[in-house]
Amino acid sequence: MSLLPKLAPWLQRAFEQASSALAAGHFGHAVLITGPRFIGKRLLAETLAQRVLCSAPHAAGLACGTCRSCRLFQARAQLDSPELRPEGRLVHPWGRSSHPDLNLIGHGWNEKARPPKMRTEIVIEQIRELSEKLVLTAQLGGAQVVILDPAEAVNWAAWNAVLKTLEEPQPGRYLWLLAADPARLPATIRSRCQRLDVRPPGRDESIHWLCQHGHAAVDAADALDAARGNPGLAAAWLEGDGMVLRRSVRDDAQALERACEAADLVAQRWTVDGRADERLWHLAELARQRMADLTDPATARTLVGRFDTANRARDLLRTTVRPDLVVHEALLAWRGITDRR
Repeated sequence: MSLLPKLAPWLQRAFEQASSALAAGHFGHAVLITGPRFIGKRLLAETLAQRVLCSAPHAAGLACGTCRSCRLFQARAQLDSPELRPEGRLVHPWGRSSHPDLNLIGHGWNEKARPPKMRTEIVIEQIRELSEKLVLTAQLGGAQVVILDPAEAVNWAAWNAVLKTLEEPQPGRYLWLLAADPARLPATIRSRCQRLDVRPPGRDESIHWLCQHGHAAVDAADALDAARGNPGLAAAWLEGDGMVLRRSVRDDAQALERACEAADLVAQRWTVDGRADERLWHLAELARQRMADLTDPATARTLVGRFDTANRARDLLRTTVRPDLVVHEALLAWRGITDRR
């Protein structure tokens, strides 16, 4: 009996792979779970955690749903859902758990800031607190599981503390790192982790799944293409305003090309609601899609420059540079230049 939402088919396949490794004793102490954002890595990790912490799992690999561990898992604190933001970090602290042997680490609050605000990084204090917990005996006498999401948010000082945990594994202790862009993790971390990849399914399976969730086939196909074949991201856009935002980014980019908009005014608009990262992702995608089947070298160079500039701006948004200045710089690449396609 599962206490979590039903796994999508592609997640079920990954779960069965991991369950088989667990049953055979081949599932590592440290696992790097990779896959695009919104593909379902966290749900997969939580389902695996329920399975590992259950005291009497079924032969099929599912948790029993009735033992004390499962009851505590079921009672875990209800978290507010994050806004549906592609390629964006979580917008709430993720770390509350009613299960004493399940540790959830994500973006936390910086209480020293005035007023307190969400951290953009996972810091060393969080990792040290985790290390102190892992040296203690599991409260239910079984395993202990740590889910760290997103791993890309761990800062370099904190990685040294994580590395120490990886180098000194203890029986029954699991550390699972969730990453959409594992290349951003230090090589010393990646080399010490077993890897579990969550890949998007084929187009037909994705559209079928989206239609099963109440979306029209035409809308599902449109969103899936926009999301580069990621059905989780397509669903997030269809259930929220992701496709509307995508169209607004396209309209703004075209207005800049026609010199009908000022880059500084568009930048202010893009940053006022905290969704600049998402808009820059769409902007980069717009440039990438225009490059398809392009034969004119000059236009191709222009679009490559726009793509790179938008992605560099997304990286800068993680720093202390003013967001409106970062976005303004990216938008200048679109100002008054009409594609010769």
